Amino acid sequence: QVELVESGGGLVQAGGSLRLSCASSRSIFSIPVMGWYRQAPGKERELVADITRFGSGNYADSVKGRFTIFRENAKNTVYLQMNSLKPEDTAVYYCNARFRDTTYWGQGTQVTVSS
Repeated sequence: QVELVESGGGLVQAGGSLRLSCASSRSIFSIPVMGWYRQAPGKERELVADITRFGSGNYADSVKGRFTIFRENAKNTVYLQMNSLKPEDTAVYYCNARFRDTTYWGQGTQVTVSS
């Protein structure tokens, strides 16, 4: 069982930055892959970025060069640093963990980017 709690969402102007946090109830070094997904109104949930237990990151083309995913094992937390935000980044952002053939989700945090 893995419980995930996100924080850090909010309202920001285009060009601004936000940092999302995902705190895990389980040691994140034991979780092979953790990631961030997002879902905009009327759209399907999509991968934003994920990171392996060894720190290897993977990004959606739409966020490459603007977002950075990183993890702090001592705090059992994964972060998503989002820079140069665009209105099209507006969505609910969800933390995700894949552990022992089960996928876990956080409750989501709203990110709204105004133009």
